[in-house]
Amino acid sequence: MTDPDRGSGGRAPGPAPGDRSAGGGGRGSDGPPGPNQPLVRIRGLHKSYFLGGKRIDVLKGVDLDIAEGDLVSLTGASGVGKSTFLHVVGTLDLPTAGEVRIAGEDVFSRGEAELADFRNRAIGFVFQSHFLLPEFTALQNAAMPALIQRQSPEQAEAAAREMLDAVGLGARIDHKPGELSGGEQQRVALARALVLRPRLLLADEPTGNLDPATGEGIHRILFEMNEKLGITAIVVTHNDALAARMPRRLRLREGIVT
Repeated sequence: MTDPDRGSGGRAPGPAPGDRSAGGGGRGSDGPPGPNQPLVRIRGLHKSYFLGGKRIDVLKGVDLDIAEGDLVSLTGASGVGKSTFLHVVGTLDLPTAGEVRIAGEDVFSRGEAELADFRNRAIGFVFQSHFLLPEFTALQNAAMPALIQRQSPEQAEAAAREMLDAVGLGARIDHKPGELSGGEQQRVALARALVLRPRLLLADEPTGNLDPATGEGIHRILFEMNEKLGITAIVVTHNDALAARMPRRLRLREGIVT
Protein backbone atom coordinates (compact mmCIF):
# COMPACT_ATOMS: atom_id res chain seq x y z
CA MET A 1 0.00 0.00 0.00
CA THR A 2 1.49 3.34 -1.05
CA ASP A 3 0.61 6.92 -0.28
CA PRO A 4 -0.34 8.92 -3.40
CA ASP A 5 0.61 12.52 -4.12
CA ARG A 6 3.66 12.39 -1.89
CA GLY A 7 7.27 12.51 -2.86
CA SER A 8 10.17 11.78 -0.56
CA GLY A 9 8.62 12.96 2.67
CA GLY A 10 6.69 15.98 1.44
CA ARG A 11 2.98 16.68 1.38
CA ALA A 12 0.97 17.24 -1.74
CA PRO A 13 -1.34 20.17 -2.24
CA GLY A 14 -4.95 19.34 -1.54
CA PRO A 15 -8.33 20.87 -0.84
CA ALA A 16 -8.27 24.10 1.11
CA PRO A 17 -8.82 23.75 4.86
CA GLY A 18 -12.37 24.36 6.00
CA ASP A 19 -13.73 26.40 8.83
CA ARG A 20 -15.45 23.74 10.95
CA SER A 21 -14.12 23.38 14.47
CA ALA A 22 -15.02 22.31 17.96
CA GLY A 23 -12.97 22.87 21.07
CA GLY A 24 -11.37 25.53 23.18
CA GLY A 25 -8.02 26.84 24.29
CA GLY A 26 -5.19 25.40 26.26
CA ARG A 27 -1.46 25.16 26.71
CA GLY A 28 0.81 23.54 24.16
CA SER A 29 3.53 20.96 24.45
CA ASP A 30 6.48 23.23 23.68
CA GLY A 31 5.04 26.46 25.03
CA PRO A 32 1.75 28.14 25.81
CA PRO A 33 -0.42 28.98 22.80
CA GLY A 34 -2.71 31.98 22.73
CA PRO A 35 -5.67 32.14 25.09
CA ASN A 36 -8.17 30.96 22.48
CA GLN A 37 -5.92 28.48 20.73
CA PRO A 38 -6.63 24.75 21.08
CA LEU A 39 -3.89 22.29 21.92
CA VAL A 40 -4.54 20.38 18.69
CA ARG A 41 -5.90 22.04 15.57
CA ILE A 42 -6.56 19.98 12.44
CA ARG A 43 -7.56 21.56 9.16
CA GLY A 44 -8.37 19.94 5.81
CA LEU A 45 -6.75 16.63 6.77
CA HIS A 46 -6.65 14.11 3.95
CA LYS A 47 -5.00 10.70 3.86
CA SER A 48 -5.07 8.40 0.85
CA TYR A 49 -3.34 5.19 -0.19
CA PHE A 50 -2.93 3.21 -3.37
CA LEU A 51 -3.79 -0.47 -3.09
CA GLY A 52 -3.63 -2.66 -6.16
CA GLY A 53 -3.50 0.40 -8.38
CA LYS A 54 -6.63 1.84 -6.84
CA ARG A 55 -6.69 5.03 -4.79
CA ILE A 56 -8.32 4.65 -1.37
CA ASP A 57 -9.29 7.89 0.37
CA VAL A 58 -9.36 7.25 4.11
CA LEU A 59 -9.53 10.76 5.58
CA LYS A 60 -11.44 13.28 3.48
CA GLY A 61 -10.94 16.75 4.87
CA VAL A 62 -11.07 16.44 8.66
CA ASP A 63 -11.38 19.73 10.58
CA LEU A 64 -11.16 19.45 14.35
CA ASP A 65 -10.01 21.32 17.46
CA ILE A 66 -9.01 19.56 20.68
CA ALA A 67 -8.72 21.72 23.79
CA GLU A 68 -6.16 21.22 26.52
CA GLY A 69 -7.48 18.72 29.04
CA ASP A 70 -10.09 17.22 26.71
CA LEU A 71 -10.92 13.53 27.11
CA VAL A 72 -12.15 12.44 23.71
CA SER A 73 -13.45 9.11 22.44
CA LEU A 74 -13.35 8.27 18.75
CA THR A 75 -15.60 5.52 17.47
CA GLY A 76 -16.52 4.21 14.04
CA ALA A 77 -16.89 1.04 12.04
CA SER A 78 -13.93 -1.32 11.70
CA GLY A 79 -11.65 -0.30 8.84
CA VAL A 80 -13.03 3.23 8.61
CA GLY A 81 -9.63 4.82 9.38
CA LYS A 82 -9.57 5.50 13.13
CA SER A 83 -6.02 4.17 13.55
CA THR A 84 -4.91 6.07 10.46
CA PHE A 85 -6.29 9.26 11.99
CA LEU A 86 -4.36 8.67 15.24
CA HIS A 87 -1.16 7.86 13.37
CA VAL A 88 -1.31 11.10 11.41
CA VAL A 89 -2.23 13.24 14.42
CA GLY A 90 0.58 11.55 16.34
CA THR A 91 3.04 12.23 13.48
CA LEU A 92 3.71 8.52 12.94
CA ASP A 93 2.48 9.00 9.38
CA LEU A 94 2.33 11.98 7.05
CA PRO A 95 -0.92 13.40 5.72
CA THR A 96 -1.60 13.45 1.99
CA ALA A 97 -2.84 17.01 2.46
CA GLY A 98 -3.90 19.31 5.26
CA GLU A 99 -2.44 20.61 8.48
CA VAL A 100 -1.97 19.41 12.04
CA ARG A 101 -0.95 22.04 14.59
CA ILE A 102 0.03 21.23 18.15
CA ALA A 103 0.50 24.23 20.44
CA GLY A 104 0.10 26.46 17.41
CA GLU A 105 2.91 24.89 15.37
CA ASP A 106 2.53 23.04 12.11
CA VAL A 107 4.21 19.83 13.28
CA PHE A 108 4.96 18.59 9.78
CA SER A 109 7.10 21.65 9.10
CA ARG A 110 9.77 20.02 11.26
CA GLY A 111 12.54 17.88 9.79
CA GLU A 112 12.46 14.15 10.35
CA ALA A 113 14.87 14.07 13.30
CA GLU A 114 13.30 17.09 14.96
CA LEU A 115 9.84 15.61 14.47
CA ALA A 116 10.90 12.33 16.09
CA ASP A 117 12.26 14.22 19.09
CA PHE A 118 9.06 16.28 19.35
CA ARG A 119 6.94 13.13 19.16
CA ASN A 120 8.89 11.44 21.95
CA ARG A 121 8.54 14.47 24.23
CA ALA A 122 5.09 15.75 23.43
CA ILE A 123 2.95 12.73 22.56
CA GLY A 124 2.34 9.49 24.43
CA PHE A 125 1.04 6.39 22.67
CA VAL A 126 -0.82 3.34 23.94
CA PHE A 127 -1.80 0.61 21.52
CA GLN A 128 -3.94 -2.51 21.73
CA SER A 129 -0.72 -4.54 21.98
CA HIS A 130 1.62 -3.30 24.67
CA PHE A 131 4.87 -3.59 22.66
CA LEU A 132 6.96 -4.01 25.80
CA LEU A 133 10.52 -5.29 25.41
CA PRO A 134 10.43 -8.79 26.92
CA GLU A 135 14.02 -8.80 28.17
CA PHE A 136 13.57 -5.65 30.26
CA THR A 137 11.75 -5.11 33.53
CA ALA A 138 8.65 -2.98 33.96
CA LEU A 139 10.86 -0.18 35.32
CA GLN A 140 13.25 -0.36 32.39
CA ASN A 141 10.42 -0.43 29.85
CA ALA A 142 8.68 2.56 31.42
CA ALA A 143 11.95 4.52 31.52
CA MET A 144 12.67 4.13 27.78
CA PRO A 145 11.27 7.49 26.55
CA ALA A 146 13.25 9.35 29.23
CA LEU A 147 16.44 7.53 28.28
CA ILE A 148 15.83 8.41 24.63
CA GLN A 149 15.68 12.03 25.79
CA ARG A 150 19.17 11.46 27.27
CA GLN A 151 18.11 11.79 30.85
CA SER A 152 20.49 10.10 33.23
CA PRO A 153 19.55 6.54 34.21
CA GLU A 154 18.84 7.80 37.72
CA GLN A 155 16.47 10.52 36.47
CA ALA A 156 14.76 8.21 34.00
CA GLU A 157 14.21 5.46 36.55
CA ALA A 158 12.92 7.92 39.14
CA ALA A 159 10.35 9.23 36.66
CA ALA A 160 9.40 5.70 35.63
CA ARG A 161 9.07 4.57 39.23
CA GLU A 162 6.77 7.50 39.99
CA MET A 163 4.54 6.73 37.01
CA LEU A 164 4.44 3.00 37.76
CA ASP A 165 3.34 3.88 41.29
CA ALA A 166 0.64 6.09 39.80
CA VAL A 167 -0.78 3.20 37.74
CA GLY A 168 -0.65 0.82 40.71
CA LEU A 169 2.46 -1.20 39.83
CA GLY A 170 4.88 0.06 42.43
CA ALA A 171 5.35 -3.46 43.74
CA ARG A 172 5.97 -4.99 40.30
CA ILE A 173 8.72 -2.77 38.89
CA ASP A 174 11.32 -5.54 38.76
CA HIS A 175 9.08 -8.01 36.92
CA LYS A 176 9.51 -8.64 33.21
CA PRO A 177 6.49 -8.56 30.88
CA GLY A 178 6.19 -12.35 30.82
CA GLU A 179 5.73 -12.29 34.60
CA LEU A 180 2.85 -9.80 34.43
CA SER A 181 -0.82 -10.23 33.60
CA GLY A 182 -2.32 -8.65 30.48
CA GLY A 183 -3.75 -5.79 32.49
CA GLU A 184 -0.42 -5.20 34.25
CA GLN A 185 1.41 -5.20 30.92
CA GLN A 186 -0.96 -2.55 29.59
CA ARG A 187 -0.46 -0.45 32.72
CA VAL A 188 3.30 -0.58 32.12
CA ALA A 189 2.63 0.60 28.56
CA LEU A 190 0.53 3.45 29.94
CA ALA A 191 3.28 4.40 32.42
CA ARG A 192 5.79 4.40 29.56
CA ALA A 193 3.50 6.65 27.50
CA LEU A 194 3.20 9.15 30.35
CA VAL A 195 6.70 9.07 31.84
CA LEU A 196 7.68 12.36 30.16
CA ARG A 197 4.36 13.97 31.12
CA PRO A 198 3.29 14.63 27.52
CA ARG A 199 0.42 17.00 26.92
CA LEU A 200 -1.25 14.62 24.45
CA LEU A 201 -2.03 10.92 24.86
CA LEU A 202 -3.22 8.89 21.87
CA ALA A 203 -4.68 5.49 22.73
CA ASP A 204 -5.71 3.00 20.06
CA GLU A 205 -8.05 0.35 21.52
CA PRO A 206 -6.04 0.26 24.79
CA THR A 207 -8.37 -2.34 26.34
CA GLY A 208 -9.15 -4.32 23.21
CA ASN A 209 -7.20 -7.39 24.38
CA LEU A 210 -8.44 -7.27 27.98
CA ASP A 211 -11.43 -8.73 29.76
CA PRO A 212 -14.10 -6.21 30.85
CA ALA A 213 -13.04 -6.04 34.51
CA THR A 214 -9.36 -5.52 33.66
CA GLY A 215 -10.28 -3.01 30.95
CA GLU A 216 -12.29 -1.03 33.48
CA GLY A 217 -9.13 -0.62 35.54
CA ILE A 218 -7.33 0.90 32.55
CA HIS A 219 -10.27 3.22 31.92
CA ARG A 220 -10.16 4.39 35.53
CA ILE A 221 -6.45 5.15 35.26
CA LEU A 222 -7.04 7.22 32.12
CA PHE A 223 -9.55 9.37 33.97
CA GLU A 224 -7.23 9.68 36.98
CA MET A 225 -4.29 10.79 34.81
CA ASN A 226 -6.49 13.36 33.12
CA GLU A 227 -7.55 14.74 36.50
CA LYS A 228 -4.11 14.67 38.15
CA LEU A 229 -1.86 15.60 35.24
CA GLY A 230 -4.21 17.47 32.93
CA ILE A 231 -3.42 15.01 30.14
CA THR A 232 -5.34 15.55 26.91
CA ALA A 233 -6.37 12.19 25.46
CA ILE A 234 -7.91 10.87 22.26
CA VAL A 235 -9.02 7.28 22.73
CA VAL A 236 -10.08 5.09 19.81
CA THR A 237 -12.46 2.44 21.12
CA HIS A 238 -15.15 -0.05 20.21
CA ASN A 239 -16.18 -0.09 23.86
CA ASP A 240 -19.52 1.72 23.92
CA ALA A 241 -19.50 1.97 27.72
CA LEU A 242 -16.13 3.75 27.71
CA ALA A 243 -17.11 6.04 24.85
CA ALA A 244 -20.30 7.03 26.67
CA ARG A 245 -18.32 8.06 29.75
CA MET A 246 -15.94 10.34 27.89
CA PRO A 247 -16.81 14.05 28.18
CA ARG A 248 -16.44 14.46 24.42
CA ARG A 249 -17.49 11.84 21.89
CA LEU A 250 -16.52 11.87 18.22
CA ARG A 251 -17.26 9.50 15.36
CA LEU A 252 -15.36 8.85 12.14
CA ARG A 253 -17.68 8.12 9.25
CA GLU A 254 -16.94 8.25 5.50
CA GLY A 255 -13.63 9.99 6.10
CA ILE A 256 -14.98 12.81 8.27
CA VAL A 257 -14.89 13.22 12.06
CA THR A 258 -18.10 14.55 13.58
